[in-house]
Amino acid sequence: MLTTLDLLTANDTPGCHAPSYYAATANAMTAHPRLDETLNCQVCIVGGGYTGLSAALHLAEKGLDVVLLEANRIGWGASGRNGGQVGSGQRVEQTELEQRHGQAHAKLLWGLAEESKALVRGLISRHGIACDYSPGILHADHRKSYVEESRDYVEHLRLVYGYEDIRFVDGDEIGQHVGSPRYFGGSLDLGAGHLHPLNFALGIGGAAQAAGAKIFEETRVTGIDGKGSGRITVRTATGDVKADHLILACNGYLGRLDRQTAAHVMPINNYIVATEPFSEEEAKQLIGNNAAVADSKFVINYFRLSADRRLLFGGGENYGYRFPDDIKSFVRAPMLEIFPQLKDVGIDYGWGGTLAITPKRMPYFARLAPNMLTATGYSGHGVAMATLGGQILAEAVSGTAGRFDVFDKLEIPAFPGGDRLRFPLLVLAMTWFSLRDRLGF
Repeated sequence: MLTTLDLLTANDTPGCHAPSYYAATANAMTAHPRLDETLNCQVCIVGGGYTGLSAALHLAEKGLDVVLLEANRIGWGASGRNGGQVGSGQRVEQTELEQRHGQAHAKLLWGLAEESKALVRGLISRHGIACDYSPGILHADHRKSYVEESRDYVEHLRLVYGYEDIRFVDGDEIGQHVGSPRYFGGSLDLGAGHLHPLNFALGIGGAAQAAGAKIFEETRVTGIDGKGSGRITVRTATGDVKADHLILACNGYLGRLDRQTAAHVMPINNYIVATEPFSEEEAKQLIGNNAAVADSKFVINYFRLSADRRLLFGGGENYGYRFPDDIKSFVRAPMLEIFPQLKDVGIDYGWGGTLAITPKRMPYFARLAPNMLTATGYSGHGVAMATLGGQILAEAVSGTAGRFDVFDKLEIPAFPGGDRLRFPLLVLAMTWFSLRDRLGF
């Protein structure tokens, strides 16, 4: 019988990165060994994306004996396939977080988000990670009625949070930044940025290995024994790891490895294309200031220019377990809605990936047992936050849980309906929001 994880991974070739622009321009491909023995360590990490790699790096730098197990290649999942946006704040706006949790807790969450961006920039600098980091994210309003809300939100961030790196963009100015008739205003955040996500992941992995972490690829975990009872045994088809502590960092590819974590996240699929390269002048006509762009649709469009001046455009989601047969055509439709002038432009790459969302669109951090931690569900806001998540998990394993508790206290609920009903309920909800985007509600 096929499991959820079998169906998700059936979209890709096991052990090989997705056929993306990122894989084609990776600085180097990894060749870590498979696990083929029984190992003992202090900390075992399952998952080789940003969370797991960052945790491995920060634990190894503390002198702990760390083993990381990745079912495919490090950066194989969402960490190596995403839009590359290093955003400010959380996935949910600060005004909503204030209503949910109070202003004091919302300010703690804002502070952690600021730390996440600083961590990304610091890792790039400290470890010499070549990943084309560039400043700037433009949040673009696709409805005229949203523009005043953007103005108010920028003012709120400046007055309440002291954030001076963002400014309001009106209807006259936004056309200077994006060569599209679809946007009416928004905000420009120069404290945010964008990067080559796979090269960033590979860079963290190289730094973790250099610090002493042992990384094993093509090593799928099949089971976990001993939860909450002393040492944990992590089983794979070819070897075992016995550890004092376990970190789960699987995000959308968790499957049913841990039922508690799985109940709090839902995997969904998102898609990106990369066009043929543009001339410098053509590229400026699309995005004038080289910022990344994310629009206000619920099913969001996000796009930016690559270092070689391709348009990397992300758009369209689906909620089944299979990717579309023709990803390029699937994403071309929303791309042409934003940039109708690109109808004759060639698309060189098209790929999909699976991310994990939570009911509240905030990450799920939990202590599953005294010696077992999980962090997942970044809901499309994971480049910086998952990297910070790994550092926070490393702190918690080492006995410092202050930042971990800020997320743990969010008390993210499980999806309603259990394994049978949560997925169809999500599809109904997401279909409704997609319809709202089209009808302009």
